Amino acid sequence: MEMTPVCTERIGTDGCIIGSDRGHRRSKVPRDVEIDIEFLYKVVPQLAKVFRIIDKIGEGTFSSVYLGEAQMRDGRREMFALKHLIPTSHPTRIAAELQCLTVAGGKENVMGVTYCFRKDDHVVIVMPYMEHRAIVEIIGSMSFEEVRLYIYHLLKALRHIHQFGIIHRDIKPNNFLYNRSSKMYALVDFGLAQGTADTQIELLKDLTGLRKVPRPVFGERNLNSCTPAPSTTKQAAIKTESGKTEEPASRRYPSASRGPLPVRSQSSSQKPQRAMQQGLTCNCYQTDRVCNICMSRKQQVAPRAGTPGFRAPEVLTKCPNQGTAIDVWSAGVILLSLLSGRYPFFKASDDLIALTQIMTIRGSRETIQAAKAFGKAVVCSRELPRQDLRTLCETLRGRRPSPDDEVTPLPEANKDSTATHRHEIQDNTPTHRPANGAGQTFPNHQEHSQTNELTKHDSESDYKAEEDERGWDRVPDEAYDLLDQLLDLNPATRITAAQALQHPLFTDL
Repeated sequence: MEMTPVCTERIGTDGCIIGSDRGHRRSKVPRDVEIDIEFLYKVVPQLAKVFRIIDKIGEGTFSSVYLGEAQMRDGRREMFALKHLIPTSHPTRIAAELQCLTVAGGKENVMGVTYCFRKDDHVVIVMPYMEHRAIVEIIGSMSFEEVRLYIYHLLKALRHIHQFGIIHRDIKPNNFLYNRSSKMYALVDFGLAQGTADTQIELLKDLTGLRKVPRPVFGERNLNSCTPAPSTTKQAAIKTESGKTEEPASRRYPSASRGPLPVRSQSSSQKPQRAMQQGLTCNCYQTDRVCNICMSRKQQVAPRAGTPGFRAPEVLTKCPNQGTAIDVWSAGVILLSLLSGRYPFFKASDDLIALTQIMTIRGSRETIQAAKAFGKAVVCSRELPRQDLRTLCETLRGRRPSPDDEVTPLPEANKDSTATHRHEIQDNTPTHRPANGAGQTFPNHQEHSQTNELTKHDSESDYKAEEDERGWDRVPDEAYDLLDQLLDLNPATRITAAQALQHPLFTDL
């Protein structure tokens, strides 16, 4: 790709771009965005020779993304996405992300890289810009066929990167761009990527400790030592009645009616120590509490990168051996959201609550058995049955009545023990309906008058008619069979992306 310098704009004293070589004013952007653009031009001055930065279109923990326009050699003007990485990013991490984009990007629905600018510790990755809308804005109007194609293309992207030994680690709709009009897809953001044992991305070997001597990056030999990050699951210590200091996890959990189900995980290889220093004995094994003796053990270090709600069970329980299966689980959560019309589907404040929410869908006995398979022990205070995925999704879509006529997929028998979880689903994950039912949950019949009942009935009838037009009355069993295999609790038996593409749901594709 060849580009010519196009940006002859000058910045006024108020930070606004007041002119350009084309003699037109740019649409007004917020003052804070103008300041960010001015700063980016300052720290990476090379950008001004090529790009006219128009707007800030994304911001995350480790980077900000801007929309830039460049004039090509043939006179065309083309849009690009400029990803500015925060200066504190490790050089090896930056180089590894670039290598993922250059080696695996540009094909099979994986975003490629066009160019890269660097000035001191500021790095800007230039990628093609693809117009898209957030999944939360369109989930209520998506047809089943659209969902089927979306998941198919996501699995294609995963199969492609997994062939290179790349674990994306942050699969979610925000990182899988979708242009509805052009039917284009793009997997982006490899900032958290790691490599498998046989990865073809050389720099990922440095990040995962597969190479004893890290390779030089950007010529900065003194910045290439990779040390594992400390655990991010820190909790403030509290004082007990006896005056001793203990962690919150060492207290007995509240009753089920006041909070989430208690779940505890520990490595099965670390058997309870019956005799500790000064004659202390651990007595919390197979109970719903964690004692100070267990809390004093050295914390197990395992990768936990990713977005809450999309983390696989092996990530939530800190399993040290994590592979490409964690991306497949995240794809399963996305499919669950699309089939149920709920996004995000899971929303938890910490890993244990997230695991509890998974158990309410996949079953406590199945979760415990799967955890044991990858070396973890999970304890649940009561048994939760495994739910039928079709019943769950159709209930949340309003295609069949809920047991208590509220927004909850959980059986009546578990209503009290899982009240907190149901409350989170009802308050935080509303049904995204088009037209009359947009953003509303199914109301309780007892709270409305007879007139409102008739209105609601008509509204839901119209909604179901619209759903039928989009094919939600004809969802095949294959869709829920694939969902079941994507959400396999055991990563060893979970379907791979390559196997999923051969599923009967995609036969005609």
